Amino acid sequence: MEKIVSMKNQKVKQWKKLQTAKGRKEAGAYLIEGTHLLKEAIKADANILEVVMTEAFREQSDLQIAEGDIILVSQEILSSLAQTETPQGVVAIVQIPEAAPILEYKGKYILLDQVQDPGNVGTIIRTADAAGYTGVILGEGSVDLYNDKVLRSMQGSHFHLPVYRGDLQELIPELKNNGIPVYGTELNEAAVDYRTVSPTDAVALVLGNEGNGVSKKILALTDKNLYIPIFGEAESLNVAVAAGILLYHFVG
Repeated sequence: MEKIVSMKNQKVKQWKKLQTAKGRKEAGAYLIEGTHLLKEAIKADANILEVVMTEAFREQSDLQIAEGDIILVSQEILSSLAQTETPQGVVAIVQIPEAAPILEYKGKYILLDQVQDPGNVGTIIRTADAAGYTGVILGEGSVDLYNDKVLRSMQGSHFHLPVYRGDLQELIPELKNNGIPVYGTELNEAAVDYRTVSPTDAVALVLGNEGNGVSKKILALTDKNLYIPIFGEAESLNVAVAAGILLYHFVG
């Protein structure tokens, strides 16, 4: 079992690079933190490259990991890799899948247009997972899937359902050509109350940027645009909350 105690160790330097989108892209890998996400990765048979933990964590953990696959590190190193205030004592390096999942053009999808808040994106993906959706598509300008806050918000849901990246202007016509109705979201007179649209076996829902909503060029491509009625004085709903309402409406 390898043990590292120096912050200057080359492996530590490489691991720390995974805290940035550029570093993840160059390495083709990302960091997960904590017991739950590691268990989800193991259950999903993800390609776990290295498991890094402190001696104290190893002594009390019930994780079934071969000693040869564990790298022990000092608390100082572990804390520098973890991005929570009170780390559990374990992180792992997971390979980003080389091949993108194949979009099969059937089922139910959530499309995110420039949604940038990591907590919102992670929550939407987790909700789509819970609602039994087919996949999530991150459009241009949306936050990196492997951002640490996205990962914590997803709670492992990216191991359960496909998450794609793509150009929504290209994908929306393809979805429509394959018989999947595409509904945007906006608050104006041209939109219709979502409750007037019946659930279907296949659907694609587009949600937009926290400040600006779905872009006009995307809204122009949809079959119809929906709104969620607001009965109080709030100007709008949080995008993740809106997603949850629409996701479950279209479950039927």
